[in-house]
Amino acid sequence: MVAPGKGILAADESSGTITKRFEAIGVDSTFDSRRDYRQMLLTTPGLEEFVSGVILYDETLRQSSTDGVPFPKLLEGLGILPGIKVDTGAKPLPFSPEEKITEGLDGLPDRVKEYVSLGAKFAKWRAVITIGDGIPTDYCIEANAHALARYASICQEGGLVPIVEPEVLMDWENDIDTCYEVTKAAHVAVFNALRLHRVRLDGMILKPNMAISGKKCPTQAGVEEVAEKTVKLLRETVPAAVPGIAFLSGGQSADVATLHLNAMNKLGPHPWQLSFSYGRALQDDALKAWKGEASNNEAGQTALYQRSKDNSQATSGSFAAA
Repeated sequence: MVAPGKGILAADESSGTITKRFEAIGVDSTFDSRRDYRQMLLTTPGLEEFVSGVILYDETLRQSSTDGVPFPKLLEGLGILPGIKVDTGAKPLPFSPEEKITEGLDGLPDRVKEYVSLGAKFAKWRAVITIGDGIPTDYCIEANAHALARYASICQEGGLVPIVEPEVLMDWENDIDTCYEVTKAAHVAVFNALRLHRVRLDGMILKPNMAISGKKCPTQAGVEEVAEKTVKLLRETVPAAVPGIAFLSGGQSADVATLHLNAMNKLGPHPWQLSFSYGRALQDDALKAWKGEASNNEAGQTALYQRSKDNSQATSGSFAAA
């Protein structure tokens, strides 16, 4: 999962989320159209050069290609690890409904056992931390840290490598320093909880946000400042025992997400592999090129291949924008 030059493709959109993305390109979201789209992505020639694992949604993990090959087996045949999203989504936090708590712990041990039998090798759980007036609260941060640690311990005991994802959203008007401080607090709480729950740090991947300005902030931090503050944040909060950090793109454009990753790796060496676990930042070009038509599969795959290659280069700080 943390092989040099490789990252993780996040293709774990829920049926509701992918329906919205299909609507944007005029495609009906059905069992078959979702299968066709994921098949187009997963059969991209050469994808294994840049991608070590793919996070799948429950439906996708159970689907097969049009040739009858289960998607987990298809990926394993390419040398790519199949993973699974195991949380059931972020819901309003009791007594603080403007904040979120991620659910899905009930019955998780049994689901992990089933996912392992279906071929999954790793899992993902996303916690959501919102910046706003008076938030996040310590209550929200601690509650989500506890859930992430419980999830990670259940996965490790059940045979899945956990991706631990505490995401601080970039939707507000906060500056980069506020994002830095909130993310630092979230990381401290998460790693304290992981230790309490006996999670092996050398058997997990951290999937964090970068330290960036909120979307509504009038002053947007530049690429170099984002890289410097994110690396500083990681060095202050992430133990060297963690083998890899695979960033989420968090709504950044595909180009900017690559530039940020590239700039961070130019500041190396680092005690962990700094890589990517992007969803939209890898898929958007491919989705728009595909347009729901099998005749466009090659165009979609070409777009995914190029984005994956760009970010592979960024893991070594060698990406050069055209």
